[in-house]
Amino acid sequence: MSDTHTYDHLSGTFVKVSTPAPYVVLAELSRAPVNAFHEPFWMELGQIFDKISQDPTVRAVVLASALPKLFSAGIDFSALSLPHDGSDPARSAFQLRKHILGFQNCISAIERCPYPVIAATHGIAYGLSIDILTACDVRLAASNVVFAVKEVDVGLAADIGTLARLPKVAGNASLVHELAYTGRNFSVEEAERAGLVSRVVPGARAEVIAAALDVARLIASKSPVAVVGTKHLLLHARDHTVRENLEYTAVWNSAMLQTQDLADAVKAAQKKQKPTFSPLGSKL
Repeated sequence: MSDTHTYDHLSGTFVKVSTPAPYVVLAELSRAPVNAFHEPFWMELGQIFDKISQDPTVRAVVLASALPKLFSAGIDFSALSLPHDGSDPARSAFQLRKHILGFQNCISAIERCPYPVIAATHGIAYGLSIDILTACDVRLAASNVVFAVKEVDVGLAADIGTLARLPKVAGNASLVHELAYTGRNFSVEEAERAGLVSRVVPGARAEVIAAALDVARLIASKSPVAVVGTKHLLLHARDHTVRENLEYTAVWNSAMLQTQDLADAVKAAQKKQKPTFSPLGSKL
């Protein structure tokens, strides 16, 4: 593999980045013992995804855990420090709002990434894990996963993305409400039935990461113009009416249908060959 298309240099203290296949990024959460998030961890995650977003050679990303037993236990409450102005509740609220919006922005960097992000989860996936997973495009789960929307158990409403995205990801509104109100554990079978995950992979960490990488490699073999456009239009469809999305898609594709990738794909199909596509641009 050419050094031009390696991504290992993006690694940080808590997120390890590697290049398991051409054009594919593997980002692994790595803060022992349980991937509990404190502010430096979630800030680094957001910064790394923003850097991935700026690299036009990337075509797919897998997000997993480097720890053998679990994805993440959620927030590290022992290290949580909230801004507070003791002199005035309103001023404290302004500071807390800024803090929450910054936190949200870090996790939303996953959704902002123009390339498909495939989550590979195993073991425990509690609290902030659900915020992270629902920001991903595709979610695969090992058969040993236990999920929970835990925020209600610590006296707060989930505020980093779960309540915004889970109702749009899952197809069972009643179950979403139940899980958010009770904070109870739910199984990988429940997650699959509700649509939170698209597939349950027998096994644990190694097996689910391998399956996610297979999906990423397949995506990376497609036209990056088509894939990036598809993600962009799917997110637009989620937040707009059918008519608005159809009109927007017409404008989008009036430009994107002019890509050379379309002609290359047709020629390859006629010759019964696999097409190859150039990156969206040169590595920065």
